Amino acid sequence: MKKLVVIGCWLLVSSALNAHPGIGIVKDSKGNIYYTDLKQVWKITPGGKKTVAVGGVHTHELYIDPQDNLYGEHLWYNGEKLATWGHYAWCLKNTGDLVKEIEPTEGFLTNYSFVRDSSGNMFWVERFTSTRFMKKDKAGNISKIAEGKFGFVGWLHVTVNGTLYFTAGGKLYRLSPQGEFKILTDDIGSKTTKFTMMGRNYDSYGIWTDGNENIYIAMIDSKKVIRVNTDGTIDTVLKSGALWTVCSGLFDKENNLWVLENSATNQVRARKITTTDMAGKTDSKQYSNLHLFVTITTGLLAIGVLLLLKNQIMKIKKKLASAL
Repeated sequence: MKKLVVIGCWLLVSSALNAHPGIGIVKDSKGNIYYTDLKQVWKITPGGKKTVAVGGVHTHELYIDPQDNLYGEHLWYNGEKLATWGHYAWCLKNTGDLVKEIEPTEGFLTNYSFVRDSSGNMFWVERFTSTRFMKKDKAGNISKIAEGKFGFVGWLHVTVNGTLYFTAGGKLYRLSPQGEFKILTDDIGSKTTKFTMMGRNYDSYGIWTDGNENIYIAMIDSKKVIRVNTDGTIDTVLKSGALWTVCSGLFDKENNLWVLENSATNQVRARKITTTDMAGKTDSKQYSNLHLFVTITTGLLAIGVLLLLKNQIMKIKKKLASAL
């Protein structure tokens, strides 16, 4: 029984360390906020009530259209024996009906995206020797916007008019609807260490913009949000505290900042930073004594589990050595 507890705790810690956080956080016309925790999609009303909007779905991204229809996917692994993946795409209609946009299919989602402009055009990246930026219009026509060599391209962000923003190799790029690339800044990589996850180098994570066309980037390893201003200068506007880190964000109608945060123990939350706090560059609001106690205890527990596992491994090695 003790061994099962040790193995279970180790798997919990291991999954937390190797998690691939989502960036899905969106708002509707009524001021509701939706976000994914990779197990379900949550809804927070303007009054602060939190409920599950779509249960049992593993989706990293979300999209909400001008009619308040919410889109996402469900991705799953079929186990080590089959070693295959499956997916389907879903839509939560503004009527409350949940329908499948794409039926359950083997493999990963292709030729379909949750990165969309106000006209409903979809955008995604095809990563080969060179990187292709693809577009699918509402009629279903697929075209290549541009192509170039960038190394690994992270998450995409698109504005209402179809302008794309992305990061690669420590640089922030803008791709116009006409297919023209522009480097907006080449030093975001110096703001964080190189952070590798799932074999990919994420020197930045979620990207979003405000009403003044400033660009915000979640620097997942250095646990902060930077703003790239229209003149190319960079400011740190928010730092995550304790065991949390910002993965993505958005601004609501009142210009409050909502951030999607992931913890070292794989918890997920959406948090609002008011315009007053933003003006003062408040650091994540002050944590309560209870929250501080919980985060410290969680960290100590993780260390304890690792030490216990190391002790168990040493005992097994000794038994094997004596048996030989």
